[in-house]
Amino acid sequence: MSEIKIVNESRRRFLQTGLGLTLAIYLPVGRAATAAATVEAGPGKAGSVMAEATLPFEPNAFVRIGDDNLVTVVVKHLEMGQGTYTGLPTLVADELDADWSQIRVEGAPADAKRYNNLLWGPTQGTGGSTAIANSFEQMRKAGATARTMLVAAAAEEWQVPAAEIKVKKGVISHEASNHKATFGELAAKAAAQPVPEWADVKLKNPKDFVYIGKSVARKDSKAKINGSAIFTQDINLPGMLTAVVAHAPRFGAKVKSFDATRAKSVAGVVDVVQIPTGVAVLAKDFWSAKKGRDLLSVTWDESQAFKQSSDEILERYRNIARSPGAVARKAGDVEKQMGRAAKRLDAAFEMPYLAHAAMEPLNCVIKLGKDSCEVWNGEQSQTGDQNAIAKALGLKPEQVTINMLYAGGSFGRRANPASDYVLEATHIAKAIGGKAPVKMIWTREDDMRAGWYRPMFYHSLRAGLDENGKLIAWQHRIVGQSIIAGTAFESGMIKDGVDVTSVEGAANLPYAIPNFQVELHSPKLPVPVQWWRSVGSTHTAFATEIFIDEVAHAAGKDSYHFRRDLLKDHPRHLGVLDLAVKKAGWDKPLVSKPGVRRGRGIAVHESFNTFVAEVAEVTVKPDGSFMVDKVVCAIDCGVAINPSIIRAQMEGGIGFGLTAALYGSITLKDGQVEQSNYHDYPLLRMHEMPKVEVHIVTSEAAPSGVGEPGVPPIAPAVANALFAATGKRLRKLPFNTGELRST
Repeated sequence: MSEIKIVNESRRRFLQTGLGLTLAIYLPVGRAATAAATVEAGPGKAGSVMAEATLPFEPNAFVRIGDDNLVTVVVKHLEMGQGTYTGLPTLVADELDADWSQIRVEGAPADAKRYNNLLWGPTQGTGGSTAIANSFEQMRKAGATARTMLVAAAAEEWQVPAAEIKVKKGVISHEASNHKATFGELAAKAAAQPVPEWADVKLKNPKDFVYIGKSVARKDSKAKINGSAIFTQDINLPGMLTAVVAHAPRFGAKVKSFDATRAKSVAGVVDVVQIPTGVAVLAKDFWSAKKGRDLLSVTWDESQAFKQSSDEILERYRNIARSPGAVARKAGDVEKQMGRAAKRLDAAFEMPYLAHAAMEPLNCVIKLGKDSCEVWNGEQSQTGDQNAIAKALGLKPEQVTINMLYAGGSFGRRANPASDYVLEATHIAKAIGGKAPVKMIWTREDDMRAGWYRPMFYHSLRAGLDENGKLIAWQHRIVGQSIIAGTAFESGMIKDGVDVTSVEGAANLPYAIPNFQVELHSPKLPVPVQWWRSVGSTHTAFATEIFIDEVAHAAGKDSYHFRRDLLKDHPRHLGVLDLAVKKAGWDKPLVSKPGVRRGRGIAVHESFNTFVAEVAEVTVKPDGSFMVDKVVCAIDCGVAINPSIIRAQMEGGIGFGLTAALYGSITLKDGQVEQSNYHDYPLLRMHEMPKVEVHIVTSEAAPSGVGEPGVPPIAPAVANALFAATGKRLRKLPFNTGELRST
């Protein structure tokens, strides 16, 4: 893991740099009540509310304590279901020794100077399972700083030594003098205390943790259950118009001309404007805009449009894979050892384009001012979007205010490196001269057919075994579009022609193989692609964990023990592998009725510095259909901040990965996407969800993320279980159950 750079965001630093905070100003009762109500409502109010409602004690950019005794934790990462609005406040609450009930959460405004992702450099954003990993020390120090200042205030007030003061569940006390006070009672005095330097702030010994490691209740559940949580769809501004966009049916097509006569005849439609990505219909409500778009007549210039099918792209990939690609990793001499091998294996794996298909369709609210722009959005990429919007409007980035709201899932879609849908909303607002705020809504069909996808991939693998069944050579050739090429990340993430996100999970394969080579081809196609939950590991884990199973079988060895021998230098891989196997009862045969085929399969994978092993059990019917009965998951994510959220993320990741394994496929025919919504791009149903056991490895390592690492092992674990049950290898996603029919 990259070194975490700790930035002192103390009040003193703010004052020195002129960013300015107003301290020790009490709110009138009415204003205080308003502020409290705002933080109860959740995210998205940080920018405007903080400016007008200053609370008395704000020791740093992440903690604010009011005279009402509420502790507001400002969270810099998007909450999209993964638990950041609980995990990060947990770190503050523990070091502050606050009572969990007094903790409130507020989404941070876009400001990379204060809220940058420490693993990404001077960039604010959420992704790559980095929220906890980059904030662990930063948020703890934020809480500890506030605690230090409260204790100093109490010592001054009571004229007692600070070392004799205790803090527990939000109460500050001095036993000998019998003094007690709440945070709120000392907030104003604490605000006047010197801010300790970041390096001088001492953190707790882990043995003293109160909340870290416990399954404390989520902070966002209540609002999401009672409907008070604020999503983009909930934003309604005076005079606001709703916009939907007619996009080109094929990638690369442009607007040639359009006739808006019929669209404008729809009651409620206010305007129709051309923008770089199509034609936008604006109305007083969504339904009017949608009806207007349906009646819009657009002639498309398809002279540059892409018109190939998925089958044609795949055939092109197969041909490309016959030639060497850019080398991502090389050790030993693969070709020489392949020639000496007693047994050689070849296999190819095919994986389609995938949509993100989040429950909340894409949307964005934007309001233009004379020299300003304000955005409301389930914001995953503050810095990138802020810069893109500013450039489009001729503004400075600091003139663009972004209010981060909840997102109903994202899986990477809202972190588009081209800021696609956010920019589209910007262009619509610009096209009408900023005369009204605009809420742009993409229907699910819009995103399914004109969206951005996990790239299609083709993997070609070869392996060589010696006469003792030892794996001596491994060659892995990958073909698929680069996510990074053409983006702002290209210079840092593409080296010698290798997009690191295309080969992650393959180039760093942990197995001890003396002769090893991974190559990459990144063909250029106009189909828009971007990261999808767990990025490169979504496809590399599928190919490598099935193929290692095949190699073990060819060597005549148990697949668990075969992996174990090759992982002897990787204790964290071994830890999850051993734990999952133990809990799954790997050595015990599955109970099965006559004529019923059952099997058990395993996969282990590291992604985002988190280690996960999953054992899947399946039952296969004679017609080839099957159920995944049970999944036993073991995870090592370092210090487990909240075991309940970790289990939930593993369960969610397994369900998400099973969706792709069973159903996920975006296909092109004559250049057009064939799928449109959940009826032809189905998600896993509740009755299809297997029983899942999650076991967490006890660890003192730095915490890593859990939002994505549950996804990669599930598809190969199921494929390996299906092989154990039927003897058939499935190397293509989604699975074709027809190949599993009894003969």
